[in-house]
Amino acid sequence: MEFGEVTLYPVNGHGPEDVVVDGEGRIYTGVDDGRILRLSPDGQHIDVIADTGGRPLGLELHGEDELLICDARAGLLVVPLAGGAVSTLATSALGLDFVFCNNAAVASDGTIYFTDSSRRFGIDNWRDDLIEQTAGGRLLRRSPDGSIDLLVDGLRFANGVALAPDESFVAVAETGAFGVSRVRLSDGHVDPLVENLWGFPDNISTGTDGLIWITQASPRVAALDVVRRLPAVLRAGIRRLPTSLQPRPGREVGVLGVAADGRVVHSFRGEIPGFHMLVGVREWRGRLYFGSLEESAIAVTPTIG
Repeated sequence: MEFGEVTLYPVNGHGPEDVVVDGEGRIYTGVDDGRILRLSPDGQHIDVIADTGGRPLGLELHGEDELLICDARAGLLVVPLAGGAVSTLATSALGLDFVFCNNAAVASDGTIYFTDSSRRFGIDNWRDDLIEQTAGGRLLRRSPDGSIDLLVDGLRFANGVALAPDESFVAVAETGAFGVSRVRLSDGHVDPLVENLWGFPDNISTGTDGLIWITQASPRVAALDVVRRLPAVLRAGIRRLPTSLQPRPGREVGVLGVAADGRVVHSFRGEIPGFHMLVGVREWRGRLYFGSLEESAIAVTPTIG
């Protein structure tokens, strides 16, 4: 299904990657200069509530009065929803500094599930990880007491995170594997939620409708599929080429609304005028809110059927 009518809410910044909506309908996003923005429900008024000094990516509500921030440069952070000082929860885990803290989900007891996308390549070189397929991504769990343990290692560009509505499993997107996996929290068993996607999955989130919403930022690139089959030394050479000569993403985007059993309930795919690289999605009371890695606006749909 195509997207239909989509409204753009301009933001005074570039790359509002993720979006989250609070109980009053206010919209939060982070832009690439480090600012955390809060938009009024109609998008007409924007407040700056914090500045991480880094590059904020995934956002989640944390308790009743805080915003959790995955910052690609500064780590796992929180800030009051009302605005104020940024506090650091973690910058490393299990003896390794975070290289690319990316996305998270927060359980009802305050446990945080989050990804560190790569052991080698940070936010400025994200394409390199997809070319070289380093499989160095981690899914981590921070308990309310502050301890952090490893749930899954060896992920191919670990990205979006979402919890099942009953919190029986955590879903994690692997951008480099074109799929989303379920990690059962009772025993750690891992199996596919969705696989062989037509595009690159990025952020994911659990909606107020109980579905897990999955972005597809751009279509799979045939040239990149060829490059990924080359020997490692050739892949390394290609990633050193100027970006303009590397495989480039297209403007088509998509989102899926998926039930906990993997059944696809909603599927949207197509081009959105003035909007591409759709990397963040949030369903709130029947509407979808989209973030972008490249635009200077968030996009909002009417109520979906």
